[in-house]
Amino acid sequence: MRLVAVSAGLSTPSSTRLLADRLTEAVREEFTARSHDAQAEFGAGIGAETEIRVEVVELRELAGAIAHNLVTGFPSPPLASAIDAVTGAHGLIAVTPVFTASYSGLFKSFFDLIDPAALTGKPVLIAATGGTARHSLVLEHALRPLFAYLRATVVPTAVYAASEDWGSAGDDHTEGLPARIRRAAGELTALMAARPADETPEDDDVSALERQLSDLRFD
Repeated sequence: MRLVAVSAGLSTPSSTRLLADRLTEAVREEFTARSHDAQAEFGAGIGAETEIRVEVVELRELAGAIAHNLVTGFPSPPLASAIDAVTGAHGLIAVTPVFTASYSGLFKSFFDLIDPAALTGKPVLIAATGGTARHSLVLEHALRPLFAYLRATVVPTAVYAASEDWGSAGDDHTEGLPARIRRAAGELTALMAARPADETPEDDDVSALERQLSDLRFD
């Protein structure tokens, strides 16, 4: 299983990259837990002979190549490799900082370079970081429509991390960031598990993934 996280953070260190790492690790843990449960019950499971390979694409390192591709139409080898990683993944995590109440220009420019049909049916977890919780709706009015246009299968839980979320576990009325990360990771893992590990993007059964998503039950 190939899991790719796209991080559009611009600084080092980056809260956007930190959130991407937290999400990928949660997916890895969820996948391992499901594998162990399945093996205990049936003697084999989704992870009995399969492991998750994680790759993180740092768009900051590809900024010049992305701009060059936009004006010439030709990607550099590192950019072409990043695009291939995203389009060939079994699951995708996309994380952007919030700029001017939307995703960053670097984030949008990268996905502008991907063939509109290349993400069809692909399980995607969307996430964003920002300085204030007031920007959290960027997930619904910007990121989710973007991936809906690309015909990806976006998991129900989107994860937004404001500055104050990193040190908070939530309260009786607000779910904390760790709980949201775990829930989103469980949803992405369920969709990835529905796809055979040796399946290529051309073999994607979109309707099957949509049925799997509609059948999911979350607490």
